[in-house]
Amino acid sequence: ALSEEEKTTLRAGLITNFNEPVNQIATQISVLIAKVARVDCPRQWPELIPTLLESVKVQDDLRQHRALLTFYHVTKTLASKRLAADRKLFYDLASGIYSFACSLWNHHTDTFLQQVCTGDEAAATNSLERTLLSLKVLRKLTVHGFVEPHWSVEVMGFLHAVFERLKQFLECSRSIKAENVCRDRLEKTIILFTKVLLDFLDQHPFSFTPLIQRSLEFAVSYVFTEAGEGVVFERFIVQCMNLIKMIVKNYAYKPSKNIEDSSPETLEAHKIKTAFFTYPTLMEICRRLVTHYFLQLTMWEEDPEGFTVEETGGDSWKYSLRPCTEVLFIDIFHEYNQTLTPVLLEMVHSLHGSTNMEDTSAILIKDAVYNAVGLAAYELFDSVDFDQWFKNQLLAELQVCHNRYKPIRRRVIWLIGQWISVKFKSDLRPVLYEAIRNLLQDQDLVLQSVLLFLNDCLPVDDFEFRTDQFLPYLESMFTLLFQLLQEVTQCDTKMHVLHVLSCVIERVNMQIRPYVGCLVQYLPLLWKQSEEHNMLRCAILTTLIHLVQGLGADSKNLYPFLLPVIQLSTDVSQPPHVYLLEDGLELWLVTLENSPCLTPELLRIFQNMSALLELSSENLKNCFKIINAYIFLSSSEFLQMYAADLCRSFCELLKDITTEGQVQVLKVVENVLKVNPVLGPQMFQPLLPSIFSGIIDGERYPVVMSTYLGIMGRVLLQNARFFSLLLSQMACELGQELDQILGNMIEMWVDRMDNITQPERRKLSALALLSLLPSLN
Repeated sequence: ALSEEEKTTLRAGLITNFNEPVNQIATQISVLIAKVARVDCPRQWPELIPTLLESVKVQDDLRQHRALLTFYHVTKTLASKRLAADRKLFYDLASGIYSFACSLWNHHTDTFLQQVCTGDEAAATNSLERTLLSLKVLRKLTVHGFVEPHWSVEVMGFLHAVFERLKQFLECSRSIKAENVCRDRLEKTIILFTKVLLDFLDQHPFSFTPLIQRSLEFAVSYVFTEAGEGVVFERFIVQCMNLIKMIVKNYAYKPSKNIEDSSPETLEAHKIKTAFFTYPTLMEICRRLVTHYFLQLTMWEEDPEGFTVEETGGDSWKYSLRPCTEVLFIDIFHEYNQTLTPVLLEMVHSLHGSTNMEDTSAILIKDAVYNAVGLAAYELFDSVDFDQWFKNQLLAELQVCHNRYKPIRRRVIWLIGQWISVKFKSDLRPVLYEAIRNLLQDQDLVLQSVLLFLNDCLPVDDFEFRTDQFLPYLESMFTLLFQLLQEVTQCDTKMHVLHVLSCVIERVNMQIRPYVGCLVQYLPLLWKQSEEHNMLRCAILTTLIHLVQGLGADSKNLYPFLLPVIQLSTDVSQPPHVYLLEDGLELWLVTLENSPCLTPELLRIFQNMSALLELSSENLKNCFKIINAYIFLSSSEFLQMYAADLCRSFCELLKDITTEGQVQVLKVVENVLKVNPVLGPQMFQPLLPSIFSGIIDGERYPVVMSTYLGIMGRVLLQNARFFSLLLSQMACELGQELDQILGNMIEMWVDRMDNITQPERRKLSALALLSLLPSLN
């Protein structure tokens, strides 16, 4: 909308001076300049980069900082462009300014380190801010500015310098107290150094090959030896572990089974890895992971629910120490399992027998080793006789009631959960159910781990599960789980308990009926309490789906609660529908499928359907299933109330819908004609002329044509009088003789009989055409 002259004036004005005193406003201006640069730089704005390079050299602190801030945002934005021509421009820019960016970063870094030595805190904080910004610029240039960065001496020089600078900054952190303002910035800069290495490894694995040895030495030294004591902090440890993990798992560094098929770069990287990960190194990493980093029980004792949630959280391994440690252990154990299996088994054997309750250290070590055995379950399949271990030791440990042994009982039940899908005889399950029931009856914090186990024990894809083995424990288990649902306070835990209850209901199906009374009474209260928590409401909907399936026709007793829930979940005018719609539609469908009759309340909910059909979303298939369920449940009542609305919705839908969608709509019409041959054609009369025309014109999609013929066959066979009226209407609209139209239709019908693949429809078409024979035509 702007003229070129205006754009030129605005661009010039934006970079006239860099002296905005308010930091937030300065950031907004920098982002704005970057957004303009994304479109105009360098062709329409060639002076931007030279101006920024000159401005970051000035002595004025404020102007220098603002120019550097803008330089970073412009670099970041240009680096994010992905088209080939834009990439080429960024490569040219990077090679032109890389040397300057390196010298700028080195200058600010040296200045900061000198000021820390002299104790000038204010000046050091300013210099550190500039170091951070210039490092951010270098990160983008290094990672995105070169096609083959390993050929650039400057790039590789910078990356090797990162290790030296990291050591200097880590040493620096010793002298800066935790409460110091500068400390937070210093830690951010240290993390940024590691991000440079991680991003470079991710984008250029083969260019990273010369850095593999140094990266592993650096990371292992700080995380797995005494070198890191007193200087490392949690986020830095996580980053170092991620660096080791990415090198260990990198597919670019893994040779093919047939060595000759591997590239020289892959073989070189693999050789470096193999030389580094010797038996002593791997043993030390494994031991320290287990005996140092796995000792994370304090949080569980203080916040058992929070601990359970973290145990099952998504990809938190990238940012949080505990899951990151476990993921690194799994990856290293998988890669070097032949070396590490004996090491871990030796740890397990050393723990055989009972543990002294007064020895806290021994309890912590046992917990850590059991954790490792659970994480490595798939790798240890051939090396551990888990059934014997369960019978001879683990079962006894579950029965130890000493308060200090709670962590071990918690860990043992979790460990069984890890192994049950790997190697666990189905004959042992009743013994296990007995143990779980005892744990559930013991109202202590071990309940959290029982939940974790049940999650693994009851899912529908567990083919070893036998309902007959579980039934003797069903009543007590269900009752105790329900009590737990009432006791826990966090939404995530309630969702977890509901999931387990849903699994139980799904597993035992109709046999749940005697025991669900308490849950049925509690769910309305929980639904009310969860008004602000839509994800918990989704869990309640899932539980209700399984409950309705389990109760069958008896689910009618739930209608006072159930139907308002369906009403709210499927009402697109209500904000929660964004979260609840999918589960709400499924609950609506199973409610209809299990309903003994159509109640006025169930009929009233259908008012939500018109708006749902207008959405034309991925839920349309379930909407059609619901409509069909109403038709088969009570066609007369339903159609008298809603046929006109439904016909209008269908007419709109057919204007703009896929072939599959058209077939779904037409199948509904066909079902109406099946169950109500007299009123059906009248109710959907507005749709029939287009179907008639489709047959005469020879609809090209076989599935659609087949459905057209199915509908017209039913009209012709079941309501010949209405067919005659439709024929007259079409003759009038098309300005043709009745006989001519009927002849054209029969000719096309006979020609396309082979489109009809379903035997029922073929039979219907044959009977419909034969019904014309007795006529006088």
